[in-house]
Amino acid sequence: MLHLHTQAEAGLPWESIDMDFMNLNQAAHGDREFAYMATRMGVSRKTVVGHVSDEAVRGRVGTWVRAAAGWQALRGMKVCRFGDNMRNVAVTEGDKTEAEIRLGASVNTWAVNELAEAVEQTSAADVEPLLKEYEELYDVAPELRADGARRESLVYAARQEHAMRRFLDEGGFTAFTTNFEDLGALRQLPGLAVQRLMAAGFGFGAEGDWKTALLVRAAKVMGHGLDGGASLMEDYTYEMTPGKEKILGAHMLEVCPSLTTSRPSLEVHPLGIGGREDPVRLVFTADPGPGIVVAMSDLRERFRLTANVVQLVEPDAPCRTCPWRGPSGSLSALLRSKR
Repeated sequence: MLHLHTQAEAGLPWESIDMDFMNLNQAAHGDREFAYMATRMGVSRKTVVGHVSDEAVRGRVGTWVRAAAGWQALRGMKVCRFGDNMRNVAVTEGDKTEAEIRLGASVNTWAVNELAEAVEQTSAADVEPLLKEYEELYDVAPELRADGARRESLVYAARQEHAMRRFLDEGGFTAFTTNFEDLGALRQLPGLAVQRLMAAGFGFGAEGDWKTALLVRAAKVMGHGLDGGASLMEDYTYEMTPGKEKILGAHMLEVCPSLTTSRPSLEVHPLGIGGREDPVRLVFTADPGPGIVVAMSDLRERFRLTANVVQLVEPDAPCRTCPWRGPSGSLSALLRSKR
């Protein structure tokens, strides 16, 4: 519930004010009485104080509306896990039953070979529009173009995207996960498909991390229409040189292109884990600017949200040849903590 503590007019009629006016304009008293009753009844709420003509007041109301939209997105959300979570990692797992009770989101697993079968059933006609779209939106590496030596890799990535989108749409899913340790008959770890589905508004968590998939979807809903983007990101490694402290946020290849306003390139790079073909991915540098990183963990007796305000900054050096560029998928983001 939003409680807007306001009154009819922004100013006071100093030339004519009297007790009749004051008795009829007692928001200062009545709204406090309302707040007291709501507190006694245990009603959770957000209180915004000010007049609706004030842009700052409207901004606070708008922020609450976006938070409410994110909460509503969780209620009834269906998350599809293609396979299980990464082995021997605790933080990506959690109590799915409790998540449905507390958050309203259902999390269930589908065998990854169901997705592989859908990929195999995808026809050349299905993917032709996607291939044309790639040419229009991205700088496609020569080897992936129509006459390139690795064109089939891009065709297969397009088949993955078409199959995943159809699978998710038909199942009513708004979020999903994959796992490089559980790829079944898939020839590539889905990279381009995941990146583009996130850009289209789907939530995603890598390595079976369904809690991150929830957060990404909620962030997509809350941030609709605003500048910037939302993506899976992992705190990968640190720059700890005094005075230059930063976090390198990265992942294998599943980073959302909504983090950049530049034109991504479409490339193939080696992926040393998963035991499959080198995947196709979008490569870009995240735009510098303000950001927020959020994580959810299951601490048995509760879910815990951890958030930090950060500043995305440019890399300290050109990274086209960085050894981590292949595994990161995109040029990820360097984050400087603000607190």
